[in-house]
Amino acid sequence: MSEPPRDWKFDGVRVVRACDLDPNTPQTPVTIEPDAKTGAHHHGELESVIYVVRGRARMRWGDALEYTAEAGPGDFIFVPPFVPHQEINASPDEPLACVLVRSGQEPVVVNLDLGAVAEPQTVSWTDALHAPLD
Repeated sequence: MSEPPRDWKFDGVRVVRACDLDPNTPQTPVTIEPDAKTGAHHHGELESVIYVVRGRARMRWGDALEYTAEAGPGDFIFVPPFVPHQEINASPDEPLACVLVRSGQEPVVVNLDLGAVAEPQTVSWTDALHAPLD
């Protein structure tokens, strides 16, 4: 079974220019000012991947934003579908610059009214291949 022929001119690589983004849709900025944070939200069925270019990103997540982790330049952050979360610039005086990619075309942002815990638990991602550094 072979695939039908494609017109790669229009079905191939696509560049979306910054000037073509609609400012009236709920898009996450890629530069976050010092000490700034979003409200609690999720992106529905979409997965998000955030690459930290410069600065320090702090993520809080969970039903009460009870978990936290930080990422620095060169780190990736993966946010699965429907995870309540909050993005925070962990620096009081440096902007945070990120590249954000989502698994779909729709700019889904569902704002949440959560009672956040005062002291979130720090989570270090580990598994059999990625043991914590001692």
